[in-house]
Amino acid sequence: MSAKYRRILLKLSGEALMGDRTFGIDPMIVQTIALEVAEIVGDGVEVAIVVGGGNIFRGVQGAAAGMDRATADYIGMIATVMNALTLQDALEHLDKPVETRVMTAIAMQEVAEPYIRRRAISHLENKRVVIFGAGSGNPFFTTDTTAALRGAEIDAEVIFKATRVDGIYDSDPKLNPNAIRHHNLTYEYVLSHNLKVMDTTAFTMCQENNIPLMVFDLGVAGNIRRAVMGESIGTYVGGNCEIN
Repeated sequence: MSAKYRRILLKLSGEALMGDRTFGIDPMIVQTIALEVAEIVGDGVEVAIVVGGGNIFRGVQGAAAGMDRATADYIGMIATVMNALTLQDALEHLDKPVETRVMTAIAMQEVAEPYIRRRAISHLENKRVVIFGAGSGNPFFTTDTTAALRGAEIDAEVIFKATRVDGIYDSDPKLNPNAIRHHNLTYEYVLSHNLKVMDTTAFTMCQENNIPLMVFDLGVAGNIRRAVMGESIGTYVGGNCEIN
């Protein structure tokens, strides 16, 4: 099978790196992700990654505990860089190493490159995986917004939001055992029904730039490649599709 997409942006939540832990990073989970990313790179897909930091520090929670919101968000951005470097190390230590670059929106020249759009695109064209750390470099914005922003900047054909759930439901499946999972949705439907896919800023940016979004369960082995190949997993959100 040939890949459906040439250039993708993969959004990984920090929580996805925890596995069954309550904090930090599970090396086995990171290794599994690295192997799956390496597989699609081998298929010729250009891969950019935005990773969250919620497994280490979440700015919103810090602010809720009394911290200055901007300061808390900056700490959260630094947490995303820790995750990005961990993922880079895993990719470069596979049996068949994958050349990787971490680019940060906050200058950390000793450990990562500064984010420069043209350089990021050049790395992708040279089949290097690019991992974007430090969010957008601005407080009060989520890494979901960063994913939408970077996806638009690098002309990604799709954003894959790999999470702990297998798609978008009509209600919270943790609270409602009868919740129904959608397979295809339009941007308008998601916004009008206030479905929790991404924060509104991120989702609106996807809509305005016509970047489709696919939400799927990262915990199922092989799902990243299935998504890249165009298989119907999780929930697909786009401009023109039948709602079901």
